[in-house]
Amino acid sequence: MVSVSNELAGVPAGMVSNAEWNDVRFRITGEVLRAGDSGYDESRAIWNAMIDRRPAGIVLVESAEDVSQAVRFATEHGLQLSVRGCGHNIAGTAVTDGGLMISFTRMKGVQVDAGSRRVRVQAGADWAVVDSATEPFGLVVPGGIVSTTGVSGFTLGGGFGWLTRKYGFTSDSLRRATVVLADGSIREASLESEPELFWAIRGGGGNFGVVTEFEFEAQHLGPEIVGGMLLWPIDQMQDVAELFRRVTSSAPSELVHVLFTRTAPAAPFLPETIHLKPVVGIAACFAGSVEDGLQALQPVKAFGKPLVDTIKPKSFREHQAFLDAGQPYGRRYYWKSVYLPEFNNRAQDALLAKATSFTSPFSSVLIPHLGGIPNPPDGAASAVSFRNAEYLVNYQGSWENPAEDELHMSWARDNFEAMAPNAIGQYVNFMTEDEVADTARAAYDEQSLTRLSQIKRHYDPENIFRLNKNIEPAG
Repeated sequence: MVSVSNELAGVPAGMVSNAEWNDVRFRITGEVLRAGDSGYDESRAIWNAMIDRRPAGIVLVESAEDVSQAVRFATEHGLQLSVRGCGHNIAGTAVTDGGLMISFTRMKGVQVDAGSRRVRVQAGADWAVVDSATEPFGLVVPGGIVSTTGVSGFTLGGGFGWLTRKYGFTSDSLRRATVVLADGSIREASLESEPELFWAIRGGGGNFGVVTEFEFEAQHLGPEIVGGMLLWPIDQMQDVAELFRRVTSSAPSELVHVLFTRTAPAAPFLPETIHLKPVVGIAACFAGSVEDGLQALQPVKAFGKPLVDTIKPKSFREHQAFLDAGQPYGRRYYWKSVYLPEFNNRAQDALLAKATSFTSPFSSVLIPHLGGIPNPPDGAASAVSFRNAEYLVNYQGSWENPAEDELHMSWARDNFEAMAPNAIGQYVNFMTEDEVADTARAAYDEQSLTRLSQIKRHYDPENIFRLNKNIEPAG
């Protein structure tokens, strides 16, 4: 193992000579970009516009061997290392300041073996690419809530979405992964090969290596599911919250409800009377037959007089993309979230006290019903913690003007602090850069964190992979 400094700051770019940068260019089949090169600024930009960092170099990798060479170069020269899958990460850890950034923007391939239901996904793909590849075969890999989310960071953090209550976390569907370790070696991780590494990368984030390819087990679904959303005026918030509590208390595993509040956009499918006004809604998806789905969603469809009802039969690919417009690339984002063991009166009061008004027309509050996801069978347990959580509350600050940063960040923090006394933990993929002083202890239970630290010591004792929700090596 190459020994390097554990300081978070990377080595200044001037300490790596032009000749050394040219050396890494010869090592790889991809491309190396530095400041001033065509494509450099585009490559360092990510989904969250609050992140504005300048890597000393960006390696546009095209293979696992390219990643291996990039990791070796970073360790040889003491450069802080970051990894960009799709760049759809709230904390912005995909981009290093002054270090080496590995970018998977040229690795977005998906291969589907319909017979075995195995789907191989390169680390630069998002869920829209995966859904497009699996849909013709009547298959689906359980993904997230929007289709523009990247597969890589999402899966490494556990990953939940519309199908979680039926099929488990996304990482539960992972069967194999190709991983580049801190010494540049390339390993295959699965239950049979490197089982401890495999356990850790399913929920432990990018702390243990760079995953270049994922192999998932897909599920048969469709060709149509039932999904969509309903909206009511914000003055019905309490009634709709109580409806949400009732329907989620008895929902089958195929059915996911998401309670949300936000400012209604000036969209043509919404009545003009609610444009730019706060509304409350329930979004839902039923992972089963259309007939059963329509019946299961009758309690919410029949409640009161909704302003909008878009629940209908449609493809899962269409459903997973229907909220994409609410999280466009290039806005400023700041999120706070907590897991809840139950959505009781105290949690509901905390929600009602603050979540009916917004400082930005783009911000929202989402409460997905998780329902307590058990560990998968056959010894395939993973590093995902707080599986007993019944709900997650996510305060999504979103705006465009940098001068308003503190205003909208304070909105998210105030809501978070009101809900925090009810929490049992936090979801690692929704944690912002300053979430808590010790992010690992907020994201993992004590037993899992102890095991993760020991695995980190074995695979990355020098903490090369530290630009993430960092798990320090034991000892």
